[in-house]
Amino acid sequence: MAQAETFERLRTATIERIPDATDFAVNRSASTKKVAFVLSLAAGVGASLLWNADAYSSTTLTAIMIPMAVAGGLLSTWSPCGYSSICLLRPNGRWSVGSVAAWTPTLLAHLAGYILGAVVLGGVLGLAGKLLGLNHLIGFGLPVLALLMIVYGAHQFDFLRVPYPQRRCQVPHDARQRFRKWVIGLLYGFSLGLNYLTYVQTPLLYAVTAAALFSGSPVFAIGIFLAFNAGRFAPVMLNALPISDARITAWLARHQQNAAFVDGMLLVGIGALITGLVVL
Repeated sequence: MAQAETFERLRTATIERIPDATDFAVNRSASTKKVAFVLSLAAGVGASLLWNADAYSSTTLTAIMIPMAVAGGLLSTWSPCGYSSICLLRPNGRWSVGSVAAWTPTLLAHLAGYILGAVVLGGVLGLAGKLLGLNHLIGFGLPVLALLMIVYGAHQFDFLRVPYPQRRCQVPHDARQRFRKWVIGLLYGFSLGLNYLTYVQTPLLYAVTAAALFSGSPVFAIGIFLAFNAGRFAPVMLNALPISDARITAWLARHQQNAAFVDGMLLVGIGALITGLVVL
């Protein structure tokens, strides 16, 4: 009788199924990319003319770099680790107010990991820049940074190939069998918050790193990585909504090429903006 009851429960149990993908990311045409590249250049130069600010002032650099860092963090969601965090770090069982409340410590631990990662990475880069006196080379470093952003934007548009050094690693998957979920959230947040321990989708991370290093200021460097990590952390908060992780990751997959396209536009546009402020 017990076996029959067990069989009946298994037979009638609701099994979550993920439907086969039928809608895939589609790359943009070469002509569309060329138009976007030119328009991004024009928008950046035009913005520099309208702004008419001192490119080397801390206020100007902060106004450019902080929003850029947040955007870079958001775009880094399109990576294996971004998908993994959304799928793993979510409330248990069916969505309810209670399940979200029970999941909140995991979310807060994940946030704490990102903050700690920003403090460590930003602090090291800012202190290194200060000790090396790189802040005195900002007059040379800023134009080079702008040029590199435009070059990496062209890379994202598939116009050329430039080095893209990074570790092709992901967050430790075996942690989910070894620790409580809030501990996993903390570990994932810290490893992703250090940014260079795992694969990263966007070259904007390089721009953020250069800005942190050449600032020669641990405070600024920590701040810009806090902004970048805020962008990385934000998508995980979608798990507080009654939306399945399958729907979220399916949407991400459909827009994979769009993310690279936007990434290229941001790199080229911000690079042109900085160039315009320096030259004009």
